[in-house]
Amino acid sequence: MLKRGIDIVVSVTALITLSPLMALVALLVRLFMGSPVLFVQERPGLGGEIFRLYKFRSMLDAYGPDGRPLADHERISGFGNLLRTLSLDELPQLLNVLKGDMSLVGPRPLLVDYLDRYTPEQARRHEVRPGITGLAQVNGRNDLPWEQKFRLDVHYVDHQSMALDARILMKTVVKLIRPEGIDQQGQAVGSEVFMGTATEASNQNEAQIKKVA
Repeated sequence: MLKRGIDIVVSVTALITLSPLMALVALLVRLFMGSPVLFVQERPGLGGEIFRLYKFRSMLDAYGPDGRPLADHERISGFGNLLRTLSLDELPQLLNVLKGDMSLVGPRPLLVDYLDRYTPEQARRHEVRPGITGLAQVNGRNDLPWEQKFRLDVHYVDHQSMALDARILMKTVVKLIRPEGIDQQGQAVGSEVFMGTATEASNQNEAQIKKVA
């Protein structure tokens, strides 16, 4: 209950304070990439319940001769890449926090398609609200293997506290100043598609996860 109250206060304050910046970003997205300004996509939240996630659009609407959208690396613009590097594309998610779809801190909301690809342990990431930032994001972001991201997500579920949230938020500020791990190594944009864990993940990263948490 306390966490939800903090989410509401911080999201309202941030939306008011950052409204000029958000208006400027929206205008620039409209000028450089056209409409719509927002990218809206269904994502699973608490308990796997589907909600509509908001982001500033960072990719162009570009299609190949077959009518299909071009690959992400062909659609990302220089301006869109700048938005992602500075995490400005994430600002509209403050609306998701205010609505209760998300929290400031928690496992990142991933694609709906991934729901039936999780192991039972990995699916536990949905026992809490997804967050704008999280334990995985401050310890490697997209440059981590999926299995390690999910281990960090579940570690957060099992050890969540206001003190842990505060440490994650402080580390997030550092990551905003020194961006890294925005795209996975070998990937032009974001992470490779998660196709499921073929075998039971090893326990070799447990000590490391406890250390970074």
